[in-house]
Amino acid sequence: MHRRALLRSALGVSLAATLIAAPGANKSQLAGRTLDVEALLFDPEAPVGGNPKGDVTVVAFFDYNCGYCRRSMPELERLVREDGGIRLVYKDWPILAKSSVTTAQLALAAKYQDKYEAAHKALMELGGRASADRIDAALTKAGVDGKILAADLKKHAREIGALLGRNDEQAEALELPGTPVYLVGPFKVAAALDYDGFRDVVQDARNRAAGK
Repeated sequence: MHRRALLRSALGVSLAATLIAAPGANKSQLAGRTLDVEALLFDPEAPVGGNPKGDVTVVAFFDYNCGYCRRSMPELERLVREDGGIRLVYKDWPILAKSSVTTAQLALAAKYQDKYEAAHKALMELGGRASADRIDAALTKAGVDGKILAADLKKHAREIGALLGRNDEQAEALELPGTPVYLVGPFKVAAALDYDGFRDVVQDARNRAAGK
């Protein structure tokens, strides 16, 4: 099954087509598009890490079953912690397997007990397509309350499904090739960068904002 069809089937969400052209380069300008940038950057349901008032926003599209995501996300999060001026928007985009949808739903449900980032880190560290038992154990170890998680997963199923649907719409509008993809200021980076790579592109974004 096509990866987007898999997500739509699992979520039961009908996604509207968005007509938008995106350059094919790994690092490309995002300015001048018809994409709703406000919705992309400030979805009230999307988890946000780092500095909420940072001077650079990074939007990360990822899948918990993506090996390149597991390699690069910790590098980005390290930079976010050390830099202090980066606002990080998490865009769960579960496109690789049905288990990707399940883990994304669990991570987003953890947000309602203020444990999204703990759940995200635990799921990223699992590696491979983990069993339900390993996932539960990892989340419990990370401090996520399983009973509350199960209740929130049911209570907020519609909001979680809608958020994943919006993430997919935005990824489709941007013609993202897969995971991971990082939107750093005005740049789209479709690559698993290391710490230095993220630092450089964040500096490029700051230079562009300063007119350099």
